Amino acid sequence: MKVLGALTAGLLVTGCATTGAPVPSTVRPPLIPIPTGTTGLDHVLGANAANLTRMFGPPVADIREGTARKLQFGNATCVLDTYLYPKGSAEPVVTYLDARQTDGSPIDRASCVGALQAGRRK
Repeated sequence: MKVLGALTAGLLVTGCATTGAPVPSTVRPPLIPIPTGTTGLDHVLGANAANLTRMFGPPVADIREGTARKLQFGNATCVLDTYLYPKGSAEPVVTYLDARQTDGSPIDRASCVGALQAGRRK
């Protein structure tokens, strides 16, 4: 009986021991829900800078290189890079866009557009 008591006490102490370093927690900002319906790339592709600003608010970056222009929009969910190029003498419009989560992970471009629009409507 004494052996059983000693064995039980030993197991209890062993269960309290820690092994290894604590796992770091990753804190992410709350996600903005993406509404269903008319959110998508079709509203962004072909848009000019004024339309983009109406859709997403002021850009966080505005970079010009020759006749090309890059406008960057972002919120707690994602970052959207829009690339505007002129066609002939017309005003530059979005011909390509790229998206990523704020930590650099990939995200669907249409989902990012929806998240930016949802954040704008708040």
